[in-house]
Amino acid sequence: MSLTPDDLTGASAPDVDSQETREWMDALSAVIQREGPERAHFLLEQLLEHARQNSIDMPFSANTGYVNSIEPDQEERCPGNIEIEERLRAYMRWNAMAMVVKANRHHPVDGGDLGGHIGSFASLAHMFGAGFNHFWHAESENHGGDCLYIQGHVAPGVYARAYLEGRLTEEQLLNFRQETGGKGLSSYPHPKLMPEFWQFPTVSMGLGPLMAIYQARFLKYLHARGIANTENRKVWVFCGDGEMDEVESLGAIGLAAREKLDNLVFVINCNLQRLDGPVRGNGKIVQELESTFRGAGWNVLKLLWGSNWDPLLARDTDGALRKLMMDTLDGDYQSFKANDGAYVRKHFFGRDPQTLAMVAKMSDDDIWSLRRGGHDPQKVYAAYHKAVNHKGQPSVLLIKTIKGFGMGKSGEGKNNVHQTKKLTDDDIKLFRDRFNIPIPDSQIADIPFYKPADDTPEMRYLHARRKALGGYLPHRRTQADEHFTVPALEIFKSVIEPTAEGREISTTQAYVRFLSQLLRDQALGPRVVPILVDEGRTFGMEGLFRQIGIYNPEGQKYTPVDKDQVMYYKEDTKGQMLQEGINEAGGMASWIAAATSYSTSNRIMVPFYVYYSMFGFQRIGDLAWAAGDMQARGFLLGGTSGRTTLNGEGLQHEDGHSHILAGTIPNCISYDPTFAHEVGVILHHGLKRMVEKQDNVYYYITLLNENYPMPGLTAGTEAQIIKGMYLCKAGARDAKQPTVQLLGSGSILRESIAAQELLAKDWGISANVWSCPSFNELAREGQACERHNLLNPVAVPSLSFVAQQLEKHAGPVVAATDYMKAYAEQIRAFIPKGRTYKVLGTDGFGRSDFRSKLREHFEINRHFIVVAALKALSEEGTLPVAKVLEAIAKYGIQTDKVNPLYA
Repeated sequence: MSLTPDDLTGASAPDVDSQETREWMDALSAVIQREGPERAHFLLEQLLEHARQNSIDMPFSANTGYVNSIEPDQEERCPGNIEIEERLRAYMRWNAMAMVVKANRHHPVDGGDLGGHIGSFASLAHMFGAGFNHFWHAESENHGGDCLYIQGHVAPGVYARAYLEGRLTEEQLLNFRQETGGKGLSSYPHPKLMPEFWQFPTVSMGLGPLMAIYQARFLKYLHARGIANTENRKVWVFCGDGEMDEVESLGAIGLAAREKLDNLVFVINCNLQRLDGPVRGNGKIVQELESTFRGAGWNVLKLLWGSNWDPLLARDTDGALRKLMMDTLDGDYQSFKANDGAYVRKHFFGRDPQTLAMVAKMSDDDIWSLRRGGHDPQKVYAAYHKAVNHKGQPSVLLIKTIKGFGMGKSGEGKNNVHQTKKLTDDDIKLFRDRFNIPIPDSQIADIPFYKPADDTPEMRYLHARRKALGGYLPHRRTQADEHFTVPALEIFKSVIEPTAEGREISTTQAYVRFLSQLLRDQALGPRVVPILVDEGRTFGMEGLFRQIGIYNPEGQKYTPVDKDQVMYYKEDTKGQMLQEGINEAGGMASWIAAATSYSTSNRIMVPFYVYYSMFGFQRIGDLAWAAGDMQARGFLLGGTSGRTTLNGEGLQHEDGHSHILAGTIPNCISYDPTFAHEVGVILHHGLKRMVEKQDNVYYYITLLNENYPMPGLTAGTEAQIIKGMYLCKAGARDAKQPTVQLLGSGSILRESIAAQELLAKDWGISANVWSCPSFNELAREGQACERHNLLNPVAVPSLSFVAQQLEKHAGPVVAATDYMKAYAEQIRAFIPKGRTYKVLGTDGFGRSDFRSKLREHFEINRHFIVVAALKALSEEGTLPVAKVLEAIAKYGIQTDKVNPLYA
């Protein structure tokens, strides 16, 4: 909701006794002057409480005036050399601009520009300068390093700084957004593309703020559990004011306040502009955000006006200027900075004779030079200093700037500045002159990068400041220094051995058994991070509540209602489990923090995040993609998976496509196991890869809530399980019988096993049943073989694993899964030549019913598998088509039923 100025000032009823009001105001002013603001605050609290006790309707406003939160006499003075910092900032502005403009002067024959952004860094440069020079610690012997979530569009400015520091070369700058040759720079922060530079991807707007909050919480978690000392580390998050409209940007700010994340600092660049126009043209985004954050329990600091406004505000004894500042809309503020001093005099100060008189002796140039707070290095430093020293609350800095600051008529304050990436030579000259860059006119057309000599005061200062703060940023660690040995697979015998006679379990129970055993490992157990989103009992994990405790920085101040039970709900300051409530995005952000801890905190952690599979990739797909970019390592577990296995829940819960979505992420390794031993082998292999080898992959494993006997691991099949396909139940070997190959995964593999029996009993056909825990991995391996053969046409052809498995087993192939047909269709190209391939799947919306009914509806049950096998044999000329019709009649299949895709 956008607030209007009347809303923001807390408009009230008319004053019926102005004299009495003045006496109250004078009394409060006297307390402030004589006894200080703390005493005044105490008295106001007492008055408010007294009013509440007398049932007086309390006025409330989370807003303060439209002025700076820190008074000039309360500012911490910047210890740096502001003049040198200004020069360094100018060089960075120039190089950032040059990089973008050069990249868009290539004019390739196939058309299209590379893009890039100048205006965003132009508005943030002072804020970055203060951070890099005075606040942001790199990882060092005595400090774990601060985490920087850098606004994606300002990447050119960060590259420009790294160029001056000698961390990037001119060749790399010349290859901005030209990455395929291996020498370029990524468009935005991407750890995958620049693994030793960027830590966090942020340009999918809204994800940065969300991930940062859970990152800050995870640092507290590590410290509370004694795994890493993180007490001096900060998480800095840079956002645009327009970005705060993303639901994710504000969705977790309550958690940050509730858990007192005073290691978290949001810096919101309030340049009042989105990509197309004003953020709140008819309102005031700063005031709106102030009330939102303060209402959530944050420490809010506003920095709106530069130092040259201080004398004017000091003379504003009757509040006329403050009122004018409050009453002016953001759309007008944007217009002021897109024009000139004369315009500001007439259309801002001229709105009130008193304020117009205040600037009567100021020239138009003087008025034009009145800066917004975000462009005043002293005030930015003071705001940062206040934020980092605040205890008990997260802090947000609302800093007002101008988008495109310094770009002049080419973009400063204009609606199109975000898209401005091409400047004329005249524009570039004006830019050079404004920032006093020593580039002659003769070189303007070339837009050369500028870098002072190493022995100049500016360069010595640049390196000295970073040395004092532990090193250069941004910087990303690619491997943890520590090493662990994963327990042998045999340790998990309760998972990989057959279930006892008459005993049935689900693959979810198998997972819980594996996890419980892993938690007992003295070395690796403490590094396990179980993550739940309020479904622990659904997944049979309530036993862990008491065993390892649920992390809560406040501990457990209440007596849980189930305290008399063995598995009671136990919260603890050193709890190991993260319980995120009904909050899949929060659970995923928490998982990402743990899954990248090897990089951010030099600590290998092993997160297991289990959730309803339907509410995974479909709901938080953007975060899953970001996890791939961040090289996350950990396990995602999609519980109650499959379109027909979660009976009774219906359309919104039944997942038939999460594996399709998982397959879109290159470093996500996904499996749909049927049996407990498959779960054990896959989890163990994942641990070996991600913990021992520190491979940059993460695993997605779907789990079932359907109980049945588990056959146990057949020795020698482990590697085939990992590759995605093994013969789990061979059919009768009778040369006289026709043969088919039945493929399946998850719950529907058991339908294939049942179909094997029907084919033998009813039709005299032998079938082999193949468990295919990962059609995704089979497809990737097959595609890699095809690529090799394409690029090496005279070499011995590579044969896909699917073809290797099937080439010795004759007959058509039928695949059936609880997922869309596209899942198993991926391997069609790798079926041996001349073999018919039929695919059954669950395309369409789910619905509530018993499993048998749902499998009949989606045409994936044993009867449909048999019919598909008979049809394939008839197409190959092995059986007459009459047998297919006979089977359809025998099993009561309705041939005129609606296609489940459209049902």
